[in-house]
Amino acid sequence: MNVRRLISATAAASAVALGATALTACSGDGTAYAKNTEKFDVVASFYPMAFLAEEIGGKNINVTTLVKPNQEPHDLEITARQTASLTEADAILYLQGLQPAVDEAVAQTEGPRKIDAASLTDLEKHGAEVDGHAEESSDAHADEHADEHADEHADEHAEEPGDGHEGHDHSHEAGGKDPHVWLDPAKYAEVAQGVSKAFQKADPEHAAEYRTNTEDLVNRLDALDKKFEAGLKDRKTDVFLTNHSAFGYLAEAYGLIEESLTGLDPESEPSAARVKELQHIAKEDGVTTVFYETLVSDRTARTVAKDAGLRTDVLDPLEGITEKSRGDDYFQVMEANLAALQKALEAK
Repeated sequence: MNVRRLISATAAASAVALGATALTACSGDGTAYAKNTEKFDVVASFYPMAFLAEEIGGKNINVTTLVKPNQEPHDLEITARQTASLTEADAILYLQGLQPAVDEAVAQTEGPRKIDAASLTDLEKHGAEVDGHAEESSDAHADEHADEHADEHADEHAEEPGDGHEGHDHSHEAGGKDPHVWLDPAKYAEVAQGVSKAFQKADPEHAAEYRTNTEDLVNRLDALDKKFEAGLKDRKTDVFLTNHSAFGYLAEAYGLIEESLTGLDPESEPSAARVKELQHIAKEDGVTTVFYETLVSDRTARTVAKDAGLRTDVLDPLEGITEKSRGDDYFQVMEANLAALQKALEAK
């Protein structure tokens, strides 16, 4: 799973087919969009969806995002005005399982095309028991845990129950699947292919432009994927510590191991046992840095880092672009994430 790849013709075709299926299944009769406004109006659930819509749609699309720039998207509550905007849109682009209020509102909305990004690529389980395992930790368990890190590859480690490599998994997420697919450029490209196909079906007048824009976007994502692979290839450690588990796909893509402070909830506090376990892991695996996020308080991460004698830095899950973001768009922030990981993992 850690061997990277180009977006193959097979994967692209699969994503395109999924896009058509997602649109047809959710839009009733599946008829094409009847053009009655100047632009194709899309409501996007949060930034990664809005970015895709804007990149694929270009000048032919008008995108409205439900989440404000400084707002954490997981716990969004839909206002009456936003509910109305869903009804008035030509299409809704969302990622089922990330925002419960959005899922509920979309399910109750009739009329617009509903494009579920979660159906356009394979979602994986990255675990939901970080806190539970931490509570069961002991010195002996921590020693064993550290040995596992040193002796096993990231793939094998990620598949073991109780190994501490946990993906973000809110209790509301269906089936415990990790929705953070956009943090793996290759999976994000698969989603882009499906979204493009849905746009082409809904707005056939501009289908050729959507195809061209998508090809350019996928090429840029492929180049980013290669840059991550090359940039992280020669490193001193595979392990990185995060505020919460949002980087499971990124870790798997490049053979890394993510250890999070809280796992389920970015706003919760880690248990004393979990902190002790992470301190041991940091010492055994040569961890230098505790990462925190731009949309979540850095207090816990800084406290843990100070107690363990570690640095802190930002690793941005790209759930929104703010004035604190290290870049103005997806690609710029992902480049900043790569630089932060290279420094933390002491990659050459």
